[in-house]
Amino acid sequence: MIQKLLEAFAERFGPGAAPRLFFAPGRVNLIGEHTDYNGGHVFPCALTLGTYCAARKRDDRALRLYSLNFPDAGVVETSLDETHPLPGGCWGNYVLGVVRAFTDAGHVPSAGLDLAFYGDIPAGSGLSSSAALEVLTGTALKGLFDLPVSGMEAALLGQRAENDFVGLSCGIMDQFASAMGKRGHAIFLDTDTLEYEYAPLSLSGAHIMIVNSMCRHSLAGSAYNDRRAECERALAALRTVRPELPSLGALTPAEFDALADAVSDPVCRRRARHAVYENARTVAAFDALQCGDLAGFGKLMNESHVSLRDDYEVSCAEIDLLTEIAWSCPGVLGSRITGGGFGGCTVSIVKDDAAERFSETILREYAKRTGLNAQIYTVSAGDGAHEILQGGETP
Repeated sequence: MIQKLLEAFAERFGPGAAPRLFFAPGRVNLIGEHTDYNGGHVFPCALTLGTYCAARKRDDRALRLYSLNFPDAGVVETSLDETHPLPGGCWGNYVLGVVRAFTDAGHVPSAGLDLAFYGDIPAGSGLSSSAALEVLTGTALKGLFDLPVSGMEAALLGQRAENDFVGLSCGIMDQFASAMGKRGHAIFLDTDTLEYEYAPLSLSGAHIMIVNSMCRHSLAGSAYNDRRAECERALAALRTVRPELPSLGALTPAEFDALADAVSDPVCRRRARHAVYENARTVAAFDALQCGDLAGFGKLMNESHVSLRDDYEVSCAEIDLLTEIAWSCPGVLGSRITGGGFGGCTVSIVKDDAAERFSETILREYAKRTGLNAQIYTVSAGDGAHEILQGGETP
């Protein structure tokens, strides 16, 4: 993959100093969906799948961007003085948004750049290819210009780019996982305080398996922003009876049930119920994993999917079918939708001795009932974004 990226870089940008190489991973969220912008907990891990960048400083202020994943777009050309959103939902906006966010934060690039990208995260899969691209851009800027930016700040600036430049009101989880991942560990993150703890993913004879429904989603053009607005309306209603309430994530399920009638809109009430109960499930899942209770962890994953399907309404028929097939397979401890929703992937915890049968059943039954050919990935937790030294190891 790196050799192909370097060849494309030389072809598109010509001779010169050797580019530096950087990597940022995608992520899978084990549990804790749509809680990150509601002040709750999430439990993602970075993946070994991700996006690579070859980057070289220029002697002018031009910005030239190329992606092997979007070859038809050609080379996107602009400059440090023209970091405005490009029309047509151009993939380069995720890069330009980070350049703008870094500049606005006082981390100003002193020269233009040639940047080439290549990733193995399936686009639209819900595994955060966009967050990986944002964090990767920030990591390259930090490395090339020796900027004093921590991994956490790079994540926050990536989120700012997606919120303010791209126009998706996402929370911090995706960028945080990509920037702060640790091999062999998940991240238990309090999105209200940004306090976090690494949790060893000791799955004791089981693996994480991701199934791509091959139903693409585009969150910026979907109901994602609507869901966030509905939660904000629910929070405003709850504050009429509990003015000091900082977020939905600050409520226990029992407290929410006692206050729920304050939210007169039934849709907003359901959205808030998911946010509150999902936060509690995430805390319980972290505790279960710490105790080695994989069965308990899997049960919470299943409950999460039901809530996302019924209360938050971000699933779809294809994803529901994948979870139903998974639930029927022996050796599957838990399965749920992962990511923002409206398509994408499921994540399942599958015992090692059941993995082959699980894959065969999923592929056969899903194709029979939808006509679509799912893709299955067995994944492990990888490190967060970093520079790759020439000749060094890759993730």
